[in-house]
Amino acid sequence: MGLFDKIKKSLFGNKEKETEVESKTELEKQDEIVNSELGSNVDSDRQENVESEAEKPVESAVSESESTPEKESESTSVSQTLSAAVSESTVASTSAVEEATTETQVEPQKEVESKSETQEQEEKDQTALYEKGLAKTNKGFGARLNQFFAQFRSVDEDFFDDLEELLIESDVGFETAEELTTELKDEAKLQKAKSHDDLKKLIVEKLVDLYDKNGDAENEKLRYHDNGQPNIYLFVGVNGAGKTTTIGKLAKRFKDQGKSVLLAAADTFRAGAVEQLVEWGKRVGVPVVTGKDQADPASVVYDATARAIAEHVDYLLVDTAGRLQNKKNLMSELEKIERIIKKQAPAEPTETLLVLDGSTGQNALLQAKDFDKTTKLTGLVLTKLDGSSKGGVVLAIRNEMKLPVKLVGLGEKPEDLADFDAANYAVGLFHDLV
Repeated sequence: MGLFDKIKKSLFGNKEKETEVESKTELEKQDEIVNSELGSNVDSDRQENVESEAEKPVESAVSESESTPEKESESTSVSQTLSAAVSESTVASTSAVEEATTETQVEPQKEVESKSETQEQEEKDQTALYEKGLAKTNKGFGARLNQFFAQFRSVDEDFFDDLEELLIESDVGFETAEELTTELKDEAKLQKAKSHDDLKKLIVEKLVDLYDKNGDAENEKLRYHDNGQPNIYLFVGVNGAGKTTTIGKLAKRFKDQGKSVLLAAADTFRAGAVEQLVEWGKRVGVPVVTGKDQADPASVVYDATARAIAEHVDYLLVDTAGRLQNKKNLMSELEKIERIIKKQAPAEPTETLLVLDGSTGQNALLQAKDFDKTTKLTGLVLTKLDGSSKGGVVLAIRNEMKLPVKLVGLGEKPEDLADFDAANYAVGLFHDLV
């Protein structure tokens, strides 16, 4: 099942669900009729058995007691008393068993229902967070797309040329836009999609399928190993992208999960960067390793790695410089930091995450390509999507670089740094378009 199949109900309505409910209702009605008939037959059989069992002791008593009327009366009375006592005992024990069985069945069921409701609520909260965080992107892209369709009465070459231009302007990227437009031409012919609504759905489906086929849901999650060694996350990116804030928010999340966290302030050249990370450390209750003013970033990373290993810390989050004198110096410094880490922890870093300002659109894609040449990136963090109309860059990065987006910034609060979820992203991006 593709990603589009998972989200199309959220995008295009719940007709399938309604049909399913109706069919279930009909089946339930039939089951009720059958159960009613079976129940009446069972009750009838039970009644016959009870009557036959009740006759037996009476017949036995009559045949065995041919004595005086008084003895016969006493025997009958005793028989009736014993019979009543046995009946009451049977009923009581049966009732107790039924109650115990009911309790053992109901309690797990309630627990399962409770878990299911909690999980459902969490999913709704996540979907709402994405819709709110991507509202600007949704309105920008949606308004342009709806305006575009209003201008065309027929689907011809001009239609697809202008659609390609629209996708490029929406930061989907040139290569991605070209690929999508070509696929849409072929698909529109196959499905004979002519109405605006059909074409909108087809565009959304193709955009989602494009992301899905280049993705790996398991690889989109932050990596974590539990082997007694620290998980070292190296954060890279240009100044102003939101590295330090992302690290602070992620540190709070890990701390709330009961994990031990250590921060390394290796962005020693930007004024105020170390102080900013120290402030985040105080706010979330996490220690920060710092160096002297203008200290060598690699030396700070060396000290932080040594401490993390000695203290068996779960996570070491490393902040790095976003700009040195020129691009070459910056990339050389990042290479040096990686070497320092590997000397003490050969299998690290667990994650090398490039933090990108989502509001920069195609510039984010260019930055990703530059950094990926120097450091082996394992994933991306897209920040400030809540203040941007350029969320379409996620599709371009995934299609052109095959890099997973692992975290997205959808607001100012720490909990607004969310794990990337492709289905919620698609719903948040497209839900008002169709």
